[in-house]
Amino acid sequence: MHRRDLDLRHVISPGLRDLIELAHTHDFDRVQQQVRDLHGCTSPVNLHGFTITTDPTTKEVVRSYRSEDEPSGRLLTTCGNRRASRCAACSRVYAADTYHLIKAGLSGGKNVAETVRDHPRAFVTLTAPSFGPVHNRPTTNTGQPHPCACGDTHAEDAPELGTPLNPATYDYTGAVLWNAHAGQLWARFTTYLRRALAEHLGMTQKALNAALRVSFAKVAEYQKRGLVHFHAVIRFDGPDGHTTAPPPWATFDALSAAVGLAVERARLTIESDSIGERVIAWGGRYKVDPITALGDGELTDARVAEYTDAKVAGYIAKYATKNAEGAGTVDRTLMCRPCGGRGYIRGTPLAVGCTNCHGTGQAEPIKALPVQQHVRQMIRTAWDLGHLPEFAHLKLWKWAHMLGFRGHFSSKSRAYSTTLGALRDVRRAWRLAQAEAARARAGHPATDETTLVTASSWTYLSSGYRPGEELLAAQVRHDIAHTRRLKQEGLVPA
Repeated sequence: MHRRDLDLRHVISPGLRDLIELAHTHDFDRVQQQVRDLHGCTSPVNLHGFTITTDPTTKEVVRSYRSEDEPSGRLLTTCGNRRASRCAACSRVYAADTYHLIKAGLSGGKNVAETVRDHPRAFVTLTAPSFGPVHNRPTTNTGQPHPCACGDTHAEDAPELGTPLNPATYDYTGAVLWNAHAGQLWARFTTYLRRALAEHLGMTQKALNAALRVSFAKVAEYQKRGLVHFHAVIRFDGPDGHTTAPPPWATFDALSAAVGLAVERARLTIESDSIGERVIAWGGRYKVDPITALGDGELTDARVAEYTDAKVAGYIAKYATKNAEGAGTVDRTLMCRPCGGRGYIRGTPLAVGCTNCHGTGQAEPIKALPVQQHVRQMIRTAWDLGHLPEFAHLKLWKWAHMLGFRGHFSSKSRAYSTTLGALRDVRRAWRLAQAEAARARAGHPATDETTLVTASSWTYLSSGYRPGEELLAAQVRHDIAHTRRLKQEGLVPA
């Protein structure tokens, strides 16, 4: 039957108008299904193309898909952004993967030997040095707050926490440069850790490497003062990795002593005509705690008596999905993309400024950002330092919104445990198994996945939803949040 054209001129809302148009299509159920399959993704990737899987023996097409067959003519797939502030749905998947990655390195599983739970393991926290006194909330051993150096007793959520007591004397240049080199300092720390361990045990590095392997996984977290610090799991293994036990002399005490020496000795020296010589080093406050095998519960920011496998994995996974929200900055680059932050387009005279940023190189004016003055000053410092020739390689203008930090938020040594790619492959294999089961129910013969040949071609179109799809996605996000609340309250099975 012919569908009558809709007159939607009286509908004011663009989203509602588009939703009515979608509902008037021949396959609105498929539109809803495609949005539901994204599980609340905030900004899905729109693709156009096809995938064809054939059996090389029989030449039979086992599976085929064309985006042209979709009601909208495009395929929607998740954005995969790990930042919780940008996409809560995809960040939950990333956090879950990170949790299993860390947990496998502590308790075994995911192709990691379960005997790793008997290896010496430590939860290490490394912090930045001081670049000037800041407002804080000191507490006693019983948790009672002390007055700050300013004389006030700040509340836990006081906006001035972490901001300088005297902004005029605060070393903003040193703070930004420390953030910019924090990743290199961590790499230097891992090198000195092995050297310090050999020295502590009275061995040569060659003998140590032949008998012991040091594995680690770490995550970066922003403090309120705008500086990153690192939480790391460090584990001793035998020479062949997690499948072999470390020698008896490789103890937690030896690990703790080596961390202390490595923190003291790991340094970077920066020379600049503009700011002179700077030494990048760790702060004096670091923490080394043993990790006990197994355990349940959630590790909060407050220190607890002991750290367990599940608690540490949950703690690291939580910070793996955060950006710099804890420091009060923005979660997007301030670099004008058309001109690359230069203020002019390549190939044009310098006097001809970029029309998108009016020659500033900033997609958003720093002075107009809705942030505290302390954060704004760190952003401005990073932006200015990035345009000095000696710091051009740091690309600080690109990472000014991250207050200079440009390293990976989470990383691990190769032998620590499984990889994020391997976990994604497991999910892909599960989906293929589900598709094969559906084929079997439809009466098609089983296929050997190892012999199938797949041909595909995909083109990126855009990101985001149509206005009507956005309304459907909002409902999906509401349903997911509602179900999570019910589970937390124990009203439905977890």
